[in-house]
Amino acid sequence: MEKNDLELIEKYLDKDVELKKYVEEHGELEKKLGELTSKPYLTADQEVEVKKLKKMKLAGRDKIEEILKRYRQNN
Repeated sequence: MEKNDLELIEKYLDKDVELKKYVEEHGELEKKLGELTSKPYLTADQEVEVKKLKKMKLAGRDKIEEILKRYRQNN
């Protein structure tokens, strides 16, 4: 994320429930992905889980971008 995005998130995180939800979810998904990808070997089920988590993380990132875009337009 860019510095400006991080500043916007920090500024509005406590004021915007939707933004907070997606940012927290993004962090949780990042943590789960980190745990899985740190393993030397993944089972087929784990590989599917990694793909699913990456898609969910990307969708959440898109939602965060939408919210930040609204704040950028208002400033």
